[in-house]
Amino acid sequence: MRGSIIFILIFASVNGFSQENTESNLRKLKADASVSINSNGIASIPAFSLGDPAVIASIALAKNRFSYDPVLAYGLDMKPWFIDNWLHYKLIRRKDFEIRAGFNFSTFFSKTKLPDMTILQGDRYFALEVAGIYRFTPNTSLTLMYWNDRGQEKGTIKGHFFNLLGEIYNIRLGNRLVMMTGAQLFAISYEGYNDGVFISPKISFSMREVPFSLYWQATQVIDSNIDPNPGFKWNIGLSYTL
Repeated sequence: MRGSIIFILIFASVNGFSQENTESNLRKLKADASVSINSNGIASIPAFSLGDPAVIASIALAKNRFSYDPVLAYGLDMKPWFIDNWLHYKLIRRKDFEIRAGFNFSTFFSKTKLPDMTILQGDRYFALEVAGIYRFTPNTSLTLMYWNDRGQEKGTIKGHFFNLLGEIYNIRLGNRLVMMTGAQLFAISYEGYNDGVFISPKISFSMREVPFSLYWQATQVIDSNIDPNPGFKWNIGLSYTL
């Protein structure tokens, strides 16, 4: 009897410590960052691109259900292209299923060339996001996402972005080489005849325990009324994860 009581007390102590440790881990601030340089500057919505090489830095700061996910994109001339400030909250957080809501305050920069100078103009955008992520396995996921973009300056556009993204991670090719592959099927509906349906595959390769990865991404129009037609675009880049 005494042995049973001692065992119960030890089990309760270990279980309590485990729960406190798990809750402590949830309360910790998690930080990730990556920097990439690419050949054609494909944007967050792959239908739009810079058309020139770009440097993109992203940071993820997460604590419990909240996260702050800014993205900074620059041309190689170090002039800004866009700056995103995403705030996310996980409404449902399970091992295999997640629903999140987000808000983004962003600035998109465009160039106006004059005979004797180039003017850089920044336009503000607000965006609302709802996304659902289902993980079939730890290495396979399907994401359904919706954005509502609202340009704030006169002449900026407003509209909708729908995205279906499937991804497969950690595909081992030999002892050290790892591949990730995914594809986006997305539709945009923006003011001013900026509508279309696109497909965008992406593939990346990395070495285990090496922070660099090499990736390739393309975007192909399925149907669009954008003039001029975006056609086929591709992009190759090198990414470094901190």
